[in-house]
Amino acid sequence: MKQVFLVILLVFGIVAGAQNKIVKKPKKQKPATTHVAPKTHKSQSKSTKGGIVKHVATKASYSNGTLTVNGTKYNMVWVEGGTFRMGATPEHGSDAFDDEKPVHSVTLSSFYIGKTEVTQALWETVMGSNPSEFKGDDLPVDIVSWDDCQEFIRKLNDLTGQNFRLPAEAEWEFACRGGNNSRGYKYSGNNYIDNVAWYTDNSGDKTHPVATKSPNELGIYDMSGNVWEWCSDWKGNYSSGAQVNPKGPCKGVSRVLRGGSWYDDARYCRSSFRHFSGPGFRGKLLGFRLSL
Repeated sequence: MKQVFLVILLVFGIVAGAQNKIVKKPKKQKPATTHVAPKTHKSQSKSTKGGIVKHVATKASYSNGTLTVNGTKYNMVWVEGGTFRMGATPEHGSDAFDDEKPVHSVTLSSFYIGKTEVTQALWETVMGSNPSEFKGDDLPVDIVSWDDCQEFIRKLNDLTGQNFRLPAEAEWEFACRGGNNSRGYKYSGNNYIDNVAWYTDNSGDKTHPVATKSPNELGIYDMSGNVWEWCSDWKGNYSSGAQVNPKGPCKGVSRVLRGGSWYDDARYCRSSFRHFSGPGFRGKLLGFRLSL
């Protein structure tokens, strides 16, 4: 009964979020030092088949866009800084909601972003457990709150000596649109959503292994569909003025989610669509990708 209630809450949250909407350029060089020697930690634990909990060493390293934790790899894509138009640009037409407006100019510095959503294999290697509804090493982790993501990132940064984080909302949209290589698509990498996304019409009501649809112009996968992705920002309204490296409001009630999911209609998987939820909320539609 509790599971049914949670599912109802999740669906209500997404629908309510939509209804409430009436619902290139400063550049920076790639970091000079991107390699950190592997660290070994002995604080991680796993349960064996016999139910015995044992401590295992966790080795992690990051070099030239590749994160490796106990042999599990996660690749990052370099996004060259530039200027773009953020929000309900013309290709979104009547599908756009009010909180995607006004369209405004945003200039970003360069950054790294995950080539895929964070997988269950990586999550479990770092955290020692797997909260996901749909199980599979190559599936995106789900049922993770914004707060859970912060704990994962804290542990990952301790392991690697890096400063991994969630992407800012503006960074997320710039990467979703293909950065400086953008061709102005409605979805991430194509105007035909079936080519690039797992969503309600093709998902079979479940998540799918990452990077099984076509990538966008930067070689990034699944920024439309599969699971919603947490961003670092608090919910905030757009303004018409030009912005440089915006980070959103200083405080708020809800955090930003982007990209749509396996459950959602195409309208909610567009590059400019915005959704919001409390930072403690968990659900089987929610995942994330890393930034640096």
